[in-house]
Amino acid sequence: MTEFTGKVALITGGNAGIGRATAIEFAKHGAKVVITGRREKEGHEVIAEIKALSGEAIFVKTDVAKEKDVKAMIERTLETFGRLDYAFNNAGIEETLTPLPNQTEEAYDQIMDINVKGVWLSLKHEIPAMLKTGGGAIVNNSSIAGLVGIAMTSVYIASKHAVIGLTKAVALEYAKQNVRVNAVAPGTIETRMFLDFARSPEIKQLLESATPIGRVGQPEEIARAVVWLSSDGASFVTGQTLAIDGGYTAQ
Repeated sequence: MTEFTGKVALITGGNAGIGRATAIEFAKHGAKVVITGRREKEGHEVIAEIKALSGEAIFVKTDVAKEKDVKAMIERTLETFGRLDYAFNNAGIEETLTPLPNQTEEAYDQIMDINVKGVWLSLKHEIPAMLKTGGGAIVNNSSIAGLVGIAMTSVYIASKHAVIGLTKAVALEYAKQNVRVNAVAPGTIETRMFLDFARSPEIKQLLESATPIGRVGQPEEIARAVVWLSSDGASFVTGQTLAIDGGYTAQ
């Protein structure tokens, strides 16, 4: 997809897992990449990987729950590369399995601030930047948790449902201004968070067996879908959520 050559892609939470894989995938297709996140060491490691592929990338330390950070993230992108064409709003956190009466206000605020407010703030500042050069494409990272219910994760479930609602509303608002907004809903993906959760072979086997395809997904499989949704190949796709879950939500 040579259409990405000379264009600029921004990935929040791009220093690990799905974000890292997506940053590298954009770079492989010729895009200049802006990676943001709170962990600088991991961020610069991804930058080094991209440069080893002869790509061009920068890291901007960002807490997406803070508007001043998000605004600075966009300003740095425009100062460095002069434009913004694609964004993958990927930064997010999960929730430990907790019965509703034991869930805390502190955990609620943290999950909602990062998973919902972070996407909202990113959209708020990304879209004006894209409009300066004629439009662009945005993908928000939801989850199968945005499509179904899962017991003892009610706050996380609510946050990921909210991401899909934001995606639909903003897609309609900017449909005639050449800004497409879609979401991906990954199933169980083999990231560091997954490995931390599936410490025992029994839990890993349980998660694999819950997926009709019989295995967990890889970050690169989500990354390829994000890049496709950003491409001209998806030029008539907006306001949609693509489940990439090995058939889980088809059950």
